[in-house]
Amino acid sequence: MPGRHHLFVPGPSNVPDRVLRAMHRAQEDHRSSAFPALTEGLLRDIRPVFGSTVARPFLFSATGTGMWEVAITNTLSPGDHVLAVRLGQFSHLFIDTAEKLGLKVEVMDLEWGESFDPQAIGDRLAEDRAHAIKALLVVHNETATGVTTDIAGLREAMDAAKHPALLFVDGVSSIGSLEFRQDAWGVDVAITGSQKGFMMPAGLGMVSLSPTAMERIETAGFKRHYFDLRPQVLHNDQGYFPYTPPLAHLFGLREALDMMQEEGLANIHARHARLGEGVRRAVAAWELRICARDPERRSNTVTAIVVPDGKDARHVIDHAYRRWDMALGSGLGRLNGKVFRIGHLGDLNEGMLLGALGLTELALHDAGIAVPLGAGVAAAQRWYRESE
Repeated sequence: MPGRHHLFVPGPSNVPDRVLRAMHRAQEDHRSSAFPALTEGLLRDIRPVFGSTVARPFLFSATGTGMWEVAITNTLSPGDHVLAVRLGQFSHLFIDTAEKLGLKVEVMDLEWGESFDPQAIGDRLAEDRAHAIKALLVVHNETATGVTTDIAGLREAMDAAKHPALLFVDGVSSIGSLEFRQDAWGVDVAITGSQKGFMMPAGLGMVSLSPTAMERIETAGFKRHYFDLRPQVLHNDQGYFPYTPPLAHLFGLREALDMMQEEGLANIHARHARLGEGVRRAVAAWELRICARDPERRSNTVTAIVVPDGKDARHVIDHAYRRWDMALGSGLGRLNGKVFRIGHLGDLNEGMLLGALGLTELALHDAGIAVPLGAGVAAAQRWYRESE
């Protein structure tokens, strides 16, 4: 089909031409005396994206799923008791990883689309007077439902409970797009990947550990090899990696960080908020329901849209892909067939998103969901014009 494919899943996101050009280069010696300049610059410049000046970042040839394992195996021990909140597919998979690695996971279950009350977690931690709970596992931005968690409020509740549990936060679909303040929020381990806010192909896992979490590396009881942070520390301190790094991804990250610095993190966060609100106004004009029930906790990077009873969201997604050359996100887990998702993160502007909304209206009609053509686009247009 002529023209460009329209990618509006919530990851992988669109890769800018600048990043593609930076990645398209001849390989070079990753043991040369010149290589540390690249490594040191990346590890320095990624820190502000995590919202930290004191935490230590690490880069792996992996994805966010691998970074879950890094977080757990480098700071905890088999059999440790952890508390986790399940409110969507990715929090479910985070829990599944912890259980398969041998942790005792206490789960607080919520309806998918709900957001949790930080105070409920604070109350549970306050009950744990023996401090048996060693860590709290949460997802900042649940990609399956489009719910963004109040991490600042969660830290306040943890501090009020005077509980020493480590705070692990999955920020795969938030870091680089939404405000993330690792230091201010007291996040001990922040986890993300390259394929969303960093505007790169999947394949580069990123994790950032607070000084408290770094102290646990030597005492963690898990067996580790590839994901062991100790050789990473040794080699990163000299500007290298213990294993052959994904060179193309490192050069892509260098360009992506340059682009983020040029725009400014505050502007990036504001842009995502503005674009996300346009999508939400379009959904309201279609008279459809957003999966995330609390308007204050709706994500600025992904919107999960519930189709009417008797309709199948998979048909909307299939028509969008086959007839209109656009990829929309599918419903995951228990939401399969019930929602479709529009990803609005990364290298994105108003024109791109207005095109996506227009094609979504066509796909909805193809699937027998007769939203008024042009209504969503017009609602988003009005918002983008008003909010300049």
